[in-house]
Amino acid sequence: MASVTDQRSDLVSAMGREGFAFVHGDRMRALLAMSGALEDWDSFAASWNALELDTYMADGGRYRRRRHAVFAARPGLAIERQLHQPHYQTLEYNPIHGGVARWFEPIAPAVADGATLQTVLAFCRRLFETLAGRPPAWRIEVHQFRIEARGGEAGQPTPEGLHRDGVDYVLVLLVSRRNIASGTTSIHALDGRTLGEFTLTDPLDAALVDDSRVAHGVTPVQAIEASQPAYRDVLVVTFKADA
Repeated sequence: MASVTDQRSDLVSAMGREGFAFVHGDRMRALLAMSGALEDWDSFAASWNALELDTYMADGGRYRRRRHAVFAARPGLAIERQLHQPHYQTLEYNPIHGGVARWFEPIAPAVADGATLQTVLAFCRRLFETLAGRPPAWRIEVHQFRIEARGGEAGQPTPEGLHRDGVDYVLVLLVSRRNIASGTTSIHALDGRTLGEFTLTDPLDAALVDDSRVAHGVTPVQAIEASQPAYRDVLVVTFKADA
C-alpha cells in the first residue's frame, strides 16, 4: 500500500494532469491526518442540522440550507476568520444567482474553530499552494450545504447547472447523505467534453477541482423513501488568490 506521502504526491499529480480528482473517504482521512485531527467530527457533522434556509433561490425552491464564512491566509501567517460578509458571484459564473450580495447565516464559532474545519483548511492550503507553485494571499470561503429531497420534489445541489465558481480551487467534501439516490458529480473540460463522473457516497469522499481549468455540476437528488428525511450534506471550500 502506498504511503500517505506517496498518496499526496499522486493527488498533486492527478490535479496537475487532469484538473480534478476524486478521493475516497478512507484515503481522504489519511491525507487530512497529515494536516491535523478530526477529533470533533461527530459534532462537526451534527452542525448540519442547524443550517438555515437559503432564501435566495431563483426557482423558489426551499430545498437548500446553508451557512457561510470567509477566511484569509497570507504568506507565513495563520489562517484567520474574517468579519462576516456576503457571498458574491458575478453573472458570468452564476447566471441564476449572480450579481447579488447574498447574506447567509454565519458558520457557528465552534464549527469554524473546531479541529475538523481547521484541519480541512490546513490541508487545502498546503495542497493548493503546491499546485499554485507559490504561497499567495488567499481569500477562502467556506459553505455548509444541505440539499433536501422530498416525495415528488428533487433537491438540486447545483441549480445553476454545469458551472465554474470563479475561484482558483474548490474542495467538495461529503459529510453525510441519507435516503437519497443520485447526486452524481460530473467534471467537464471548458469545451464541454466530459472528463469524469463519480458520486460522493461515504463520509469524507471528496472532489477537488482546479476551477480555472474545468467546470463541474451535480445531478438532482431524489428521496428513496418518500416518508423519511432525505438529504445530502457537503462542505464546500474555495480558495482564490487575492489580486
